[in-house]
Amino acid sequence: MGGDALTFKLFGLTFNTTNIVSGLIIYAIVFFTLYGMSRKIQMKPKGAQNVLEWLIDFTNGIVRSQMPASEQGHYSFFAFVLFVFIFFANQFGLLFQFHWNGVEVLRSPTADPVVTLTFSLMVMALAHFAGVAHNGLGGYLKNYTKPFTLMLPINIIEDFANFLTLGLRIFGNIFAGELLMSLIANMAFSHGILTIIPSLLLELCWQGFSIFIGSIQAYVFVTLTTVYISRKVSE
Repeated sequence: MGGDALTFKLFGLTFNTTNIVSGLIIYAIVFFTLYGMSRKIQMKPKGAQNVLEWLIDFTNGIVRSQMPASEQGHYSFFAFVLFVFIFFANQFGLLFQFHWNGVEVLRSPTADPVVTLTFSLMVMALAHFAGVAHNGLGGYLKNYTKPFTLMLPINIIEDFANFLTLGLRIFGNIFAGELLMSLIANMAFSHGILTIIPSLLLELCWQGFSIFIGSIQAYVFVTLTTVYISRKVSE
């Protein structure tokens, strides 16, 4: 895309400044957006409150469709916050992708596999914790041998594959979308006016498609999150 990420070293560790800054901006956007939507709650919703209630109903619907009734209340808010944050993170690079002297300063955090796999690790850790809390350690471990003992290695591999695919799916879609946007932008200035106009039209079309893809990926991520947690608490 715009080049290497901006980094700094502290105590021998390398920190990705690009992801940190972009992530903090998205945290602020999510906070102030939700705060603004919920400032004036009325019995008859209108305007921003309608949007907020629709989002809550939408994510609650995802949870209801995947999880047993006894567990839905425990994860509804988690699903809502996760969906909103990932949605904004996926769209962030469409407006704020910025690089300077070959270094990326701002981009979608979800265009970095480290970020998406961290989200994936968080989800899988929560799913396993929920499984132990719901079934006890013995019952949780016993589920790896169902329907028979020889399934143990296959079930372990399945968990690892779920961790990888959950994170890499969203990374691949967002990274590819932002990469193509950068290529179109470079093409726009390659041959003057002959490429500026068609590139502009192509960029607008691709941005619209990227908004759709980013929304779908947020939905898929939250849906799979509830599926994985539901499997652990239902077994």
